[in-house]
Amino acid sequence: MGNPWIDLPSLGDDRGQLCVTEVDAHAPFDIKRVYWLYETEPNVTRGLHAHKELQQLAIAVSGSCKMLLDDGESRTPYVLDSPHRALYIGPGMWREMSDFSADCVLMVIASEVYDETDYIRDYDEFKKSAIPAR
Repeated sequence: MGNPWIDLPSLGDDRGQLCVTEVDAHAPFDIKRVYWLYETEPNVTRGLHAHKELQQLAIAVSGSCKMLLDDGESRTPYVLDSPHRALYIGPGMWREMSDFSADCVLMVIASEVYDETDYIRDYDEFKKSAIPAR
């Protein structure tokens, strides 16, 4: 799977911290959509899908959660717990998010707008697909 982490610049001073993500500097794609998950109920698993083309950066801007990435050959768990570290999720990657802390705000930066036809929501279909993980 390689190293999917992207360290983001944390530009802080005595007033506090500011973190930035910019196209061509940190995001390996043009940004078309940004959304965030929050107030996730305890013991809930989210995601449970892959994308055919979509690329994403996932950032825990507050709190923490776990992200399991599966490229069809290996399953690798990651802990998102830093607002200045982004997890890159390329196309053809199954994802499962769980163990959200009560204060977790998970921001996702996406390369495309929402398109239901880009989703693979069935794990068996995902495993059979010929989508190469990038």
